[in-house]
Amino acid sequence: MPEKERIIVGIDPGTNILGFGVIRVCGKKASFVDMGILDLRKEKDAYIKLKQIYETVSEVCKSYHPTEMALESPFYAKNAQVILKLGRAQGAAMIAAMEYGIGVTEYAPRRAKEAITGNGAASKEQVSMMIQKTLGVSFHDKPLDATDALAIAMCHFYETTSPLTSVKGASSWEKFISQNPDRVK
Repeated sequence: MPEKERIIVGIDPGTNILGFGVIRVCGKKASFVDMGILDLRKEKDAYIKLKQIYETVSEVCKSYHPTEMALESPFYAKNAQVILKLGRAQGAAMIAAMEYGIGVTEYAPRRAKEAITGNGAASKEQVSMMIQKTLGVSFHDKPLDATDALAIAMCHFYETTSPLTSVKGASSWEKFISQNPDRVK
């Protein structure tokens, strides 16, 4: 029986630039579908920005019919206003996904970087380079927010296909052994 195809959309939320990336998963292989950004730098009204985020993510959901959404979670910042703004952007994206019945999973930026490059402190350029190599595509002059969104989608793909992790996060060896006694000698 063939494995069910999955479409994962990754979102790198932001109130200035929001990145999105879409991958198709068949079995244990992921392929590039699309990526892009929503540039909100010219919009001054914070509420209009949230509406535009919601509308853009809704349009991505309507266009690609994703089965899952991976979202970058807000990271620690010294300025509480930054976290609040990112949380609002994230919430607008979450609501759009939920309207289409799409499950949402959050990943910390360090976790996504580590999943892609093996280094949680990797630069955006290093992440972009590894995404291009992994997916076998070339992105010349593409915004790094879009490749970050692809990294979030790929992180979710890795997390959901690895026998050592679950959607909730890293699993223990004990759990793996108990679920796979035939694979342990």
